[in-house]
Amino acid sequence: MTTESTGPAGSADPTGASGNTTRAWLRERSELGVCVLLFALGVLVLTDALTMDVDIAQRGPIGPRTVPFVVGAGLLLVGALLAVDVLRGGRGEAEGGEDVDLDEPADWRTVLLLTGVFLGAAVLIGPLGFPIAGALLFWGAAYALGSRHHDRDPLIAAGLSLFTYFVFDNLLGVPLPGGPLMGVL
Repeated sequence: MTTESTGPAGSADPTGASGNTTRAWLRERSELGVCVLLFALGVLVLTDALTMDVDIAQRGPIGPRTVPFVVGAGLLLVGALLAVDVLRGGRGEAEGGEDVDLDEPADWRTVLLLTGVFLGAAVLIGPLGFPIAGALLFWGAAYALGSRHHDRDPLIAAGLSLFTYFVFDNLLGVPLPGGPLMGVL
């Protein structure tokens, strides 16, 4: 009596080659890749936070390491919980496009504008400082995402940038470049 493989719906390969079964098992649990990514990002953030050079005489219990520790621990926790859910048989719901028309092409104009705004802010933060580069970043992002309030948006962007600069520089002790406004702020 000979044993023949009956294909994908038939019995397992009698030779013990588990390449196809392993691949099928991983394909059914592809969300585990997201778990690995979340876990790797969490380890990276925590490692970076632990190696961060911080002055011992910081301004209270909350310092520059607090947020990276919380974010890193959160990434590890979410990755572990997602892995447990996937291994117990949980599956992500297929994208139904609730408010997105999946038949429409991507809006590359918006993507390219946002990319340009982010790269411009990264280049300008050194010479102009965070308050000015941040205001340009917030204003450019609002424009790229469709806001056309040319009188209101720059004021909101400047206020948001100054608030962010003040919180990070003065309250959290994370020095941000002030640029030409260093003496004024």
